[in-house]
Order: sequence, then C-alpha cells, then structure tokens
Amino acid sequence: MLQTLGRRGGVIVFSKQVVRRALPLERMFAPRSCRRLAAVVTAFVVYLGSVTTLQATETRYSPEWADIAPRRTIKHTDRSGDALIKAVAALEPGDQLVLAAGTYSVDRLWNINVSGTAEAPIWIVAEEGAAVIITRSDAKQNVLNVGRDDPVHHLCLRDLEITGGSHGLRLGRCSEVWVDRCHIHHTGSVCLSANSADTRRLFLTRNHIHHGGGHGEGMYLGANHGEYVMSESVIARNHIHDCRGDQGDGIEVKQGSWGNLIAENDVHDTQYPCITVYGTAGKPVNVIERNLCRRSADHAMQVQGEAVVRNNVLIAAAGSGFASTDHQGRTINLQFVHNTVINTGHAFSGGSWNGRQGMLLANNVLYSRDKNALHFANGSEGVVIAGNVVLGAGPKAGTSPGRGLEDFTGVTWDGAAHNAEPVETAPFDRADPAYRTDTDFAGRVRAEAVSGAVTRPSRSTRSFTEPPKNDAAPAKS
Repeated sequence: MLQTLGRRGGVIVFSKQVVRRALPLERMFAPRSCRRLAAVVTAFVVYLGSVTTLQATETRYSPEWADIAPRRTIKHTDRSGDALIKAVAALEPGDQLVLAAGTYSVDRLWNINVSGTAEAPIWIVAEEGAAVIITRSDAKQNVLNVGRDDPVHHLCLRDLEITGGSHGLRLGRCSEVWVDRCHIHHTGSVCLSANSADTRRLFLTRNHIHHGGGHGEGMYLGANHGEYVMSESVIARNHIHDCRGDQGDGIEVKQGSWGNLIAENDVHDTQYPCITVYGTAGKPVNVIERNLCRRSADHAMQVQGEAVVRNNVLIAAAGSGFASTDHQGRTINLQFVHNTVINTGHAFSGGSWNGRQGMLLANNVLYSRDKNALHFANGSEGVVIAGNVVLGAGPKAGTSPGRGLEDFTGVTWDGAAHNAEPVETAPFDRADPAYRTDTDFAGRVRAEAVSGAVTRPSRSTRSFTEPPKNDAAPAKS
C-alpha cells in the first residue's frame, strides 16, 4: 500500500500514487457533537515514476465554525421584502435570524453585506419545519446577492427556498460562506453562481437545485479563462437535475479554480455535462469523487485536467461517459481511478492525453455498448493504463474483459436503473494494488483489489448507496 516518506513544506509525501481515506457516509454529517470532520482532502504529493507531482489542499465538508452556537436568536415574521432586507442588514456577529414560514418577495436589488467571525458566525435560517420562499416578481435582478460590493465571510444560509429572478443566488466577494440545504429552482438564469469575483472556502452542501433558465447551469463557479477563481471550496451532497437552457451543466467549475472538492453529488438530466471541471493553471488540483452522474445530453462528466477523479459512477450520456480534452488550458496531471462508466457511446474519451505529463487511467470499469471502452483520438503515449475492466472496442493494453450489464446489481443503458454494485460473479478482481483507493463510492473499505467505483458488499460492510439527498440532515443551529 502506501508508505509515508515525510513532509515537505506542509505537504505529506508518499512513495506511490495515493488516494486519501474517504469518510463513510454516516460520518459525513453526523450529529453536531461528533461532526468535527476529518479532512476530506488531505494534502499530498503523488509520485508515479515520471508523473508530475499533484497537490491538493485540505478542505472540509463543513466549515470549522459549523458547531458554534449563536449568541442571539432573532425571530422574523414580517413577510415584506423591505422588512427582510432591514432585518438582515442589522445582523451582527453571533446573530441567528430565524425566518417564519411564508413567501418573501423582494422587488429591488438585494445584496447581503454582513459578516460574522470565526468565533461568532451569522446564521440566516428557516424556522424548524417552515417553508420559507424568497423570490421576486421579475428577472431584472438576481433574487439574492451576497458580497456584491464588500467582502462577506462567516455567513450561513440554510433551509431557504429561492426561486424566480435572474440568478437565484449569486455569491460575490465571499469566503467562509456556507449555503446548506437550500432549494434553488426555476430561475431566469443560473440557479447558483460564484462567477463575478474571486471566492475562497465556499461550502455548498445538501442543496436541491433544478430548472434554471438562460444558460441553465445548476452551479456556475469561477469565470472563463481564470478571470475569477474559486479556491479551497467544497461542493458536496447536492441534488442537481433538469439543467437545460442554452447550456445546462449541472456543476461547472471554471479554468483556474483550484483546490476544490466536488463530492457525493447526485446530478442527472442535464443539457451539458453533469459535472464540468476545467484546469487549475498550475495550482493544487481539484478532487472529484463519489458523484453519481447520469442522463446527460452531452458527456456525463468532463474534466480538462489537474484533477484526481475517483470513485464516481457515470451512466447514460449522449456523448462520452467521461471526456477529457484541452479547452481553456492543457490537459495535464489527471488521474482517473476506480470509476464505473456505463454508456452506449464511448465510455472513456481522452482527446488530449497523448504525450502529456501525469496521466493515469487505472482500476476503472469502462463499459460501452456500441463504441470504445477506451478512446484516445490522438494517441495515448505516456499514459499509465492498468487494472481496468472493459466492454467494447478500443485499446486493450492495461485492461481485462467484462461481460455486460449482468455484472451489476441493477443498471440499464439509459440510466433509469443505476445500482452499479457488482454481482458476486462479476470479473472485477483486476485492480492494480498500486493504484487502489482505500474506500469506494459508498465509503466502504476496499478489502480486495476490485476495479470500479463500487466494491462487492459481501466483501465489505455496506451495500451500494446513492449520494444522499438533502433530507438526511442534522438539527438546525
């Protein structure tokens, strides 16, 4: 397995390619008394012979201040938009504003510009069990802006429903901002965006997002060509679907954004890829893991480079199951490990992988009904290929044959069924131990070298579990 060689400048160094130990699902959002989460992405350097080192900064599923209780709780019942704006503007560090059930319509530009501190964050939450809807009557403005003018930090928005307007929620000059268990839908443009300023340490967790208009993205994070970047942020356990419009990515992380974790999201029925991630421009890599992506009218997942992509289940795309090519930067330093891809078209497509540094394709299950399991349009020189199980045409080096959909507990080519847990007789015992992850898609310990995102339950302790929706949640602050 892995031998720790020591630390260099705060970075842990390992002797082989490393994939960090994932937290089991039941620990992701445990009760507050025990939810001081371990690092989801541990700082590391990867060595694979001539493969260039990769670094990922430490991030968490929830901020370090998540357990801090409010100093003062304010109950707000006036449903006029102006009253809500005034109540929010008056908040001070340590305050919790609890909104009563009802529809709050704000028909002017609204920008939240209040900040807490690490010791005294500000909370804006719905009352327990209440349906709190924030909207506006037209799409001339976004429903809600945060940090549009001045920096905002140590703020949590929780259990709010946001609908209508242009963008539903737009995050500007934000850091340490937590958007948790919100329902954002049927907007005039992007549902949730952070593309108008640099952002850092955003926590976008357990939200339900769907039916954005215009370009139609569920989440638009960072800006084209690195004009604005998102860094060291967490996008986890969101349910995102029906992203149509002119483009319609489920989650889009733009060029130059770095050190981010995109994990355990359930994304389906999108016009563009369910998850699109560009490169980091030489900064620490992004980590994309344990996501369920299905039914895309484009690719199920598209990643340019400078990323670790592991333990994802990708099913039923009109394009490729997984696609990677040059876009706003070059495809380099990309590790695609222990994923399960099931598609009628190409399963894996690496258009710009030939002769590029740091390219790893290992321990995946890659099934194509009609095309290639592995497709390298311009060659694959220098790519490390090992431990893959394949169905379909394409190169065979570093692969072993699979049988078909009978290798899974319950999967259909159209993604209507998507239980990718292997049956006992599936020929998946082909993983290369050098590239084995400690845990699988469901957070189970990998007791054996089984290829694909999901290990066999009979050889572990848990059964296949979809990324949880936002109904499994702890009590409010």
